[in-house]
Amino acid sequence: MRAVWRVADVRAAEAGLMGTLPEGTLMQRAAAGLARRAALLLAERGGVYGGRVLLLVGSGDNGGDALYAGERLARRGVQVSALLLTPGRAHAAGLAALRAAGGRVVPDPAGPVDLVLDGIVGIGGTGGLRANADDVVQRLGELRGRDGERATVLAVDVPSGVAVDTGHVPLSASGRPTAVRADVTVAFGALKPALVVGPAAAMAGHVELVDIGLRPWLRGTPALRVTEWSDLVDWWPQLGPASEKYTRGVVGVATGSATYPGAAVLSVGGALAGPTGLVRYAGSARAEVLHQHPSVIASGRVADAGRVQAWVCGSGLGTGADAAAELRAVLAAPVPVVLDADALTLLVDGSLADRLRGRDAPIVVTPHDREFTRLCGEEPGADRVGAALRLAAWMNAVVLLKGDRTVIGTPDGRAYVNPTGTPALATGGTGDVLAGLLGSLLAAGVPADRAAASAAYLHGLAGREAARGGPVTAPEVATALRPVLARLGCTGRFRVR
Repeated sequence: MRAVWRVADVRAAEAGLMGTLPEGTLMQRAAAGLARRAALLLAERGGVYGGRVLLLVGSGDNGGDALYAGERLARRGVQVSALLLTPGRAHAAGLAALRAAGGRVVPDPAGPVDLVLDGIVGIGGTGGLRANADDVVQRLGELRGRDGERATVLAVDVPSGVAVDTGHVPLSASGRPTAVRADVTVAFGALKPALVVGPAAAMAGHVELVDIGLRPWLRGTPALRVTEWSDLVDWWPQLGPASEKYTRGVVGVATGSATYPGAAVLSVGGALAGPTGLVRYAGSARAEVLHQHPSVIASGRVADAGRVQAWVCGSGLGTGADAAAELRAVLAAPVPVVLDADALTLLVDGSLADRLRGRDAPIVVTPHDREFTRLCGEEPGADRVGAALRLAAWMNAVVLLKGDRTVIGTPDGRAYVNPTGTPALATGGTGDVLAGLLGSLLAAGVPADRAAASAAYLHGLAGREAARGGPVTAPEVATALRPVLARLGCTGRFRVR
């Protein structure tokens, strides 16, 4: 997993490292990494020599990084212009270095411009862009390069204007983001939350992490972690010569109804794609489930389903008395459970609170924003990681808060973010597939936090795979899990490409 650090931790690490280095060394390291990435982007736009670069320069060290990067580019034959957002407060040494290398200061953004370096504000910025900076940023889309295409925007450490610790993006009165939308962000020394979570993650574009020697100085606990392929390699259950359907785990699925039989079919489809050896279905949609999935053992209710190692409950179940009785039966089982959709609605009135408090086995809840609001009485808000962690602590459950960058929070305060999300999954029934896959991982013995992170990761990839064929439906996502999981060999490990 990739660690993501809060501003205070990064600041402390920078202070510790700078105490061991000659003055200015850290800024020069950052500028070198920034200039290297800028040169690569210019090479894609007609070449480095003769390229046109505009620096947007604020008053802090972020602006200094941009100025020193501009100096390096100017010495390679790039025509570099600097627009000072706070004249008289720009980094003096960096500005002098740029001018000495042939760079110039300009009063307004003007083309042709191949590349814009956003050095307005860095990790110390709060509250969105100030009016003068926002005016300039809104005009960037008008700039064209030597090839006639829109100028590429490269953010310095973070896109200016985003809330670095939460990933929130402030909006103007008209609802427009008051932040820079970058094509590429070069992050120095550590990932920050705004680069991986919340609406700010989309504003960062492609993120490249530059090593400036900060890692040994980052102390304490990261704000969150980003799931990677290598994590799934380590976590995926292993098969061996003695493996059979029961040793691989049995997952129970209590979903769907006469009104919503598709939810049962989809959640069972997700479960069948997972690592367990057997799926037991309990519910009134058993005829439809068996028609679509003949390998499933089906019964009419949870009490008759037989032994399982985990339950999935809620998708399409309904919210009436019969549904509540099935949920109570699931919660009475001493095994991990996934609660989704209607099961979450049934929790809102508090009548099942004693069942939740009395459980020792793990619970994973999978709300989208509206379900979160019903459970908590308030929206997730600007800090989605904090919201997931608060709900996890309150419910003593792992929370998988769905979204473009799905967040997973644990009762003990750990948080993960999924990087594979796609808008293609914003269609009915895809969450049912996710719940089934998650339940299968739990039944196979994967710890709840890792199961949630793995399921979200694979579900996102399946959404992307399905989208290759056009508009996505939930059955296509369930089907796409198989090519995504085709990298699993006979040992159950992924073969990493």
